[in-house]
Amino acid sequence: MRIFFVSFNPEMMHLQQSFIKLRFWKLYKLFLSLLIGMLFSAPEMNASGKDQKPNVIVIISDEHNARIMGCAGDPVVYTPNLDALASTGILLKAHYCSSPICAPSRQTLTVGKYISHHNVWTNTIGVPNDAPSLPRLFTAHGYESVLVGGMKYNGFSYGFSTYTAAKKMVSPKERKKSDNEITPQPRKRVKAGVFQDNGEEIGEEFETIGADNLETFTDVTRRDDALSFITERTAEDKPFFLIVGFMAPHYPLTAPAELIEKYKDKIPLPELPEGYTEKLPLNYKHLRNERKFEKVPAEIVKLGRESYYARVEWADQQIGRVLNAIKKSPFADNTIIIYTSDHGENLGEHGLWWKNSMYDCSTNVPLIISWPQRWEGGQKRTLACGSVDLVQTIADLAGIKTPGDWDGTSMVPWLDNPGFKWKDFAVSEYYAGYTASGISMIRKGNWKYVYHTRADDKYGPETELYDLEKDPKELINLAGNAKYAITLQSLHKALVKETGEDPEQTETRWRAGAIPEVPWGIIRKN
Repeated sequence: MRIFFVSFNPEMMHLQQSFIKLRFWKLYKLFLSLLIGMLFSAPEMNASGKDQKPNVIVIISDEHNARIMGCAGDPVVYTPNLDALASTGILLKAHYCSSPICAPSRQTLTVGKYISHHNVWTNTIGVPNDAPSLPRLFTAHGYESVLVGGMKYNGFSYGFSTYTAAKKMVSPKERKKSDNEITPQPRKRVKAGVFQDNGEEIGEEFETIGADNLETFTDVTRRDDALSFITERTAEDKPFFLIVGFMAPHYPLTAPAELIEKYKDKIPLPELPEGYTEKLPLNYKHLRNERKFEKVPAEIVKLGRESYYARVEWADQQIGRVLNAIKKSPFADNTIIIYTSDHGENLGEHGLWWKNSMYDCSTNVPLIISWPQRWEGGQKRTLACGSVDLVQTIADLAGIKTPGDWDGTSMVPWLDNPGFKWKDFAVSEYYAGYTASGISMIRKGNWKYVYHTRADDKYGPETELYDLEKDPKELINLAGNAKYAITLQSLHKALVKETGEDPEQTETRWRAGAIPEVPWGIIRKN
């Protein structure tokens, strides 16, 4: 028989009780954190008990210079509706399009890649219709993806249903990849250094300018289609991802007479120092020559700028109607509203009109993101960001993971916290027409670096470097100053790293006939 003697130790008993209390407290905290996590992560429910995911509405205009909004600091233009949207959201002042031309820029907003990665260089057919796209990701995530108006898809849908007031909802036109198979063909550019004599002739786009009532302009129909979609939608319907594509303020430079009269004699002429246009890079000299900008009369410059301002205000009125309908809708509190544009407008600055350049008036586009349920309004972000970042942000806000070969970084942490360490750079590329070679740009901090690829054995490459803090109008090219040689090298290296290839390689692929075939091109894994 064994006898065990257990001695009573008060100190040990106290330790045991403390240990039990500690374990209980840890279990209690674990339970509490799990409960809180469940409460905050549990999806909100609408009246029908469905998951209450946020609706996402992207309103995209065409050719809107980012600086020409009241909320962006323009002292003359009247844009009360966009200003009101900015007062409820966040204005990103240094947002750049992926390319200063319509279709390539909109392809980036659809498939999440730089143009040198999706290979849609100009206003031609896009990537295969069955390519992974933002609307398809939303649809797979339980959303209804809807397009009202235009996105320059050339008959493709990329997973969008289309809505009009007349036909209501029309399902996506799902085409096979073979529907746009083409054989790569070598491409040619304008002959470097050879200029045509245009005499006093100016571009045909200036032929339609001045007063017009715009009652039959396509944006009226697009506006009404958007209003119909919003007013017929109920809170019990599926969450939706909606793009409303307007054309204005894209030319023709026309607007209602009363609006043009409003801006008469109020818009200053472009600032062009003596001899400035003679010092432009070769590509921009060709752009001026090809598009016939060389001898635009002063009276046309004046009326064109006044008409553009009037057209921006007219566009703001149409957007305002849509914003007001959203505000009155039953889903207003659970809807993210984003306003942006596909590219800007030179408006005579630097001796250029329309787009096609890397100056801020052409590549810097408006971006307002409003979701009062999450962010306090009236905020601004001034660091650089780009279209690929916007795509990632839109997906992130809806809780959607994007494909690994898409470019860009979600801005959500930066939008949540202005002190977040944002990357502060953006890339834009132009490999379309009217120039002797392709052009790439990186905005990094206060610096903008532009690289014009070699045109031929005689011409190029050329570079531009601007300190946007000291020279916001980009009139002083510092690239030729030896003092900035290291800065130039560093920015070129950053550009190559971000796109995955040197611009000269991109130009070589373009000339060889690179086509928008997924996944042909540069695939960069994050």
